[in-house]
Amino acid sequence: MSTALTIIIAVFVFGFLIFIHEFGHYIFARIFKVKINQFSIGMGPKMLWYDSKKTGIRYSLGMLPIGGYVAMAGEDDETDDPNSFDKKSAWKRFIITVAGAAVNIIAGFLVMIIFTTMTPLNNTTITAFSEKATSNAYLEVGDEILEIDGKNVWTYDGLTYEIMRNGVKPVDVTVMRDGQEIVIKDVVFPIIEDSGQKLGARDFYIGEDDKNFGTVISHSWHRSILNVRMCWESLYDLFTGRFSLAAVSGPVGISSAIGNAASDGIASVLYLVGVISINLGFMNLLPIPALDGGRLLTITAEMVTRKKMPKKVEGIINAVGLSALLALSFVVMIKDVIQLII
Repeated sequence: MSTALTIIIAVFVFGFLIFIHEFGHYIFARIFKVKINQFSIGMGPKMLWYDSKKTGIRYSLGMLPIGGYVAMAGEDDETDDPNSFDKKSAWKRFIITVAGAAVNIIAGFLVMIIFTTMTPLNNTTITAFSEKATSNAYLEVGDEILEIDGKNVWTYDGLTYEIMRNGVKPVDVTVMRDGQEIVIKDVVFPIIEDSGQKLGARDFYIGEDDKNFGTVISHSWHRSILNVRMCWESLYDLFTGRFSLAAVSGPVGISSAIGNAASDGIASVLYLVGVISINLGFMNLLPIPALDGGRLLTITAEMVTRKKMPKKVEGIINAVGLSALLALSFVVMIKDVIQLII
């Protein structure tokens, strides 16, 4: 796929996900009658804008498709406007703040349902082993795998992920065999290397579930939950040193992945959009200054203590958090660009 087309698709995907996130904030701010000064998709210089005569809200499109915002009166500054964000009750501010992430999570789940209806519903029952299998010394055709090292596996995705993450060493595998649940100790899987990281590899083939409403919803749900787990565990692996920074991707790396997915077809793009949307929602809930989760933390503290954090203090904390996030984003972007070049 051409670079230009990859960029266009990536901009559209990021723009859509940013739009629905900010729309979540926007719609609940309107419901609670908060004064909104501007609703912007994208950052930097404004390419297009429209000032509503009815509401006074400026709707704008920024040059850089890397974010967006809903600028509400009293959000980051002091104001006497009775309809400003800071004048609303804590529970209303909480809902407005969490709404963006919630919309991303719901949208991601809906996209995952569409993806699931377009693809086979692979399950966890072994139908055959590959020629270079090592696990066939322990497992048998017909085994339905229930757990890998104590972690439940419900679908093909979860099974493959648990083997990939934990199969670098012998693992205990719980299976349903001939109607009985048994635990098989120290199953050995092949080990591969990807980007310098050692990973376990699934070395057998699996069956499919019949496709109906129940199985589609079930697979979509478990895929969505798995993607959240993968996100959190990837962060854990990064901070504990199991994975290096080379395994982390930012907008440049994700854009490249979107381009590759587009070459594979619409289903691959939908899957990636669902994954990004769900994780964008949950990542925004992290209690980090400058993210929605940071503001939720201060609002929750206010609801408990009945005291507001001073605007100046909150502003300083958010500025420090934003600076740290931008610095990390810059490092990851440089890494992605270097990987694309070489």
